[in-house]
Amino acid sequence: MPVVHFEVVWPDGTTEACYSPSSVIKEHFSEGQSYPLKEFLHISETALNAASERVGARFGFACSSAMDQLSVIKTRCTGFENIPDAAVKMTRFID
Repeated sequence: MPVVHFEVVWPDGTTEACYSPSSVIKEHFSEGQSYPLKEFLHISETALNAASERVGARFGFACSSAMDQLSVIKTRCTGFENIPDAAVKMTRFID
């Protein structure tokens, strides 16, 4: 189960590398694609929960690092909720 990092650019222009314990993240995001803030959050929740479940299926316990990353994403998204048309760009996967 390969770890994959994915790089995003937040609405304020900052770049951040995010963590996924599974390559399943690649089934949910596309490199170079911008996502409206709420859609990005929804996809992140779906993808990171799926990644954590894959870890659970293989090792018998959920991945706390995936849930930590989701928590960071939720917090970051909250800071941009009041920006009209806020979007997050998923720039690339880092294998």
